[in-house]
Amino acid sequence: QVQVVESGGGLVQPGGSLRLSCAASGPIHIIDDMNWYRQTPGKQRELVARITRAGATSYAENVKGRFAISRDSAEYSNYLQMDNLKPEDTAVYFCYVRGWELVGPNRQRNFDVWGQGTLVTVSS
Repeated sequence: QVQVVESGGGLVQPGGSLRLSCAASGPIHIIDDMNWYRQTPGKQRELVARITRAGATSYAENVKGRFAISRDSAEYSNYLQMDNLKPEDTAVYFCYVRGWELVGPNRQRNFDVWGQGTLVTVSS
């Protein structure tokens, strides 16, 4: 079974930086895309950044120019570099991975898995 684990959250002052990591493991055949979402109490989870199998990236408007997503395809990992952090970036950040997993000889099936989340707090 595919598992996703995030790390790298913590407390940072406004204007500071953090780097989140996300690692997927298990019987992975192909990863279609890796995504970062974030959520604050009482609000819906929102998409922050995405990187596709082809390496294309996309960002929410409110993080463009400050966040950058990258990946290590060989390790099924991705990273979210967050610079110039603002108090409104405070949230639990979740990694969400979609792709295909091996379920037998020459057999695959779709998977989509969420990590457990990592808390980012931006405060002075």
